[in-house]
Amino acid sequence: MTTNPLQFLQQVRAEVAKVVWPTRREVLLTTLMVFILSALAATFFSLVDLGIRTALQAIIGA
Repeated sequence: MTTNPLQFLQQVRAEVAKVVWPTRREVLLTTLMVFILSALAATFFSLVDLGIRTALQAIIGA
């Protein structure tokens, strides 16, 4: 089935109308959660890296 460009644009517009957009509050809360979880992950991996580096230095004796 082939659709012409006008039909395609009408279908796209109809699909976009179905989208439920998040509220400003939802966007701000999820953005804040991403920053918090990113900071926690960075802290965790930094501590793991520090532990591995310390253990290797103790084993190697450097």
